[in-house]
Formats: sequence, structure tokens, C-alpha cells
Amino acid sequence: MTNFLRIIPALLLTACAGACSAQTMPPWSHGANDPAGQTGYTFHVSDVDNVPDLHGNPMNARLVLFIGGNQFFVLPQLIGAFEQQHPELKGQIFCETLPPGILRRQIAAGGAITLGNLTVQVRPDVYEAGARVLHQMEQSGEVRNVVEYETNDLEIMVRAGNPKHIRSLKDLGRPDVMLSMPNPQWEGVAHQIEASLRKAGGVPLEQQVYGEKVRTGKTILTEIHHRQTPIRIMNGTVDAGVTWASEVRFQEKVGNPIEGVAIPAAQNTTAIYAAGIMKDAPHADAAAEWLAFLRTPAAQAIYRQFGFRPVSR
Repeated sequence: MTNFLRIIPALLLTACAGACSAQTMPPWSHGANDPAGQTGYTFHVSDVDNVPDLHGNPMNARLVLFIGGNQFFVLPQLIGAFEQQHPELKGQIFCETLPPGILRRQIAAGGAITLGNLTVQVRPDVYEAGARVLHQMEQSGEVRNVVEYETNDLEIMVRAGNPKHIRSLKDLGRPDVMLSMPNPQWEGVAHQIEASLRKAGGVPLEQQVYGEKVRTGKTILTEIHHRQTPIRIMNGTVDAGVTWASEVRFQEKVGNPIEGVAIPAAQNTTAIYAAGIMKDAPHADAAAEWLAFLRTPAAQAIYRQFGFRPVSR
């Protein structure tokens, strides 16, 4: 755990190699992802002092959310709508949107995580990730009151104009296509992508993308999460990567030169997102209000803007 925490700063602060434009580097929300009531002096230097996955002020927070699944772009509207219904919590919500696996490592470390010279220790009230993981945690007593609230599909992310003419998952096996792909060590989506690669081209395609091309440097695995994929595409390091469709919609919304290549339903893999209240949640009542809010029409309408879909079962 100590070694893991020590590498976090390098992962967070070197998200792309070489010089990147302000548009290329996150946070792309221009401060909208910070729900703190008093933000004080704002200091941000792209690719040096840039922490896009911690949102708000953990001091005296009355609701702490650990949200995996790259939902950072939903949070400004989602938290704003929640605070309208619960004004007593306005400015007192703290969120983290690191990968689910990293968040669980942080939970196991007593809520502590170190970024550069900064150590943050905060106990989460709510944990959000894939439904399978949440139900397993519920069975083991780590969380309770699990709620499934959204689904998402995979999509191939490419540069606007699709210069490499990538049309399908099979094209990702081409030797001339450089890839950025989620790391299976801490991103559950990697296993869903592997399943889709097998649907499209069998085990040989999966092994080509996640085996041979990793060994030859033609597939670069993420060090944080697949927020890195659009960065790498925009700075020319890679040609494509598989992400959630919602991430393509977000990049299009903010005007970055990104577009998506749809994956047919027969080859796609759908994720179900779920949330649960931590067994030792310091603010269990607020956590219950958040879980109830996720299923409301107001929250669902926000998710629709980015291509998420409702849970049908």
C-alpha cells in the first residue's frame, strides 16, 4: 500500500507526456467540478498542479462520495441538482472520482491517499462502481442499501475525422493503430472491453490488443483511468482507445477534437452502475438521501445528456 500511494502523484500529475495545451489537459470543467462553498484562492498549473479527481473541500464535509466509473463530467449538474433539493448540504459535499480499484485501496488504507506532498484522509459515505462489485461488497457487509441507477455502453474513441479510418473493434488489432486502453489492474472496464474484443475477433484479437501490442508498445495502458485516452489522442500519442460512450459525448460537448465509432450491440458490453452506503458511513442519513436522489427524474435527466441509459431491470 505504501508503494502504491507513493506512485499516485506521478500518475496524476504526468497524465500526458510532453507539452499539452490547456484544452487538452483536464480539468475540462473550468472549476465547475468543485462543489466547495468557499474555494479561496484558485491555483492551477496545467500538468504540474492539476488534481482533477478530487472535488470540493473534505474539511467538515457532510457528505463524502467515492465515485468510480468516470462520472466526473456529470457531477457539476448532479451535485447542483441534489443541493437544490437539500440546501442544508450546499457547499459541504466532497467527491473523489479515481478508478474504483484505487478508491478501494484508499478505503483499505483508512481513507488516506497521498498525491505529491499532500495526504488526504477522509471516510466515504457512499461508494459507487459496477453493480457486480457493489453486490459483492453488500454480501460481505462492506456496504448496504445498494441501488442500481444507470447503464452505459462501450465505444471506440478516435480523433475527429477518424484519420486512421477505424471502423470496428477488429481494426484495433492493426499494427499501424496505436492504442490507449484501461489497465485491468484497477479498471473493471478493461475486463468488459476484453469480453467485447473476444466477441468481435475471438481470443486472438483480445491477445493482440491486450497482449502482443502491450509488449511492443503499440497499446499503452492507463496509469490513472481512461480520462487519459482523450489526452493521448489529442496530443498525438495514440490513435484510438475504447471508453464508455458517455466519455465520447462529454468530449464532443466541450468541443475537443474527439469523436466515437459505435460498437454493434452484439459485440458491446453494457455496464450497470450501482451505489451503496458504507457500513461505517459518518453521514449515513445524507448518504441515503443521495442514493434516493440517483433514481429521481432530475438525476436521470442529467445522465441522459451524456448518453447513459436507465436500468431496465
